[in-house]
Amino acid sequence: MSDIRVLVVDDDFMVARIHSGYVARVPGFRVVSVAHSGADALTAAAELRPDLVLLDIYLPDMSGLEVLKQLHGVDVLMISAARDVPTVREAMRGGAVNYLIKPFTAAALTDRLQQYADTRRRLTAIGPEARQDDVDRLFGSPKTSVPMPKGLSAATCELVAETLREAGRDLSATETAELTGLSRVSVRRYLEYLCVAGQAEFRPRYGTAGRPEHRYRWLG
Repeated sequence: MSDIRVLVVDDDFMVARIHSGYVARVPGFRVVSVAHSGADALTAAAELRPDLVLLDIYLPDMSGLEVLKQLHGVDVLMISAARDVPTVREAMRGGAVNYLIKPFTAAALTDRLQQYADTRRRLTAIGPEARQDDVDRLFGSPKTSVPMPKGLSAATCELVAETLREAGRDLSATETAELTGLSRVSVRRYLEYLCVAGQAEFRPRYGTAGRPEHRYRWLG
């Protein structure tokens, strides 16, 4: 995949230069231009057609929120000192992919940019049509109200859940352990939690002899 092309918009020349430097240090991103007013931002976006605009709200000629409404065919990451809820809500309603409050560190911006790049990769991998599971992963699956038992890790639980989702069929605890690299005992606990949380189900499979094998299937 080619570099993600970024337009940086900020009325402060020095701040715009700093943010451009932050972006330039993130692999896979390239700053194509810098604008210091709303009008210049709209002109640059129309001429250069960047993939992503880092857009400040406080601009000399118009609000960045107004610029957001006029931008088409481009993703926007809002960057502003404004932290009041109405402003954040309006940015969300306007279609901003994220919102970063000034001042922020290079690490904070890098994290948002990497999230954005990951979403683009996921969209590309899905193909022409998305399943509900695909959409849930893009927008974030609904959080379960069932508390996670003590000793379980949210990150490991997501790994087990992702493995079960991607399998496209039912798996045993042993098969899931092999796919995740975790122990069977540990995987079994996570699978049982996912069943209790309503995100998976288990069915016994009876063989010719011995105890039935539990098979787990993702429900979402």
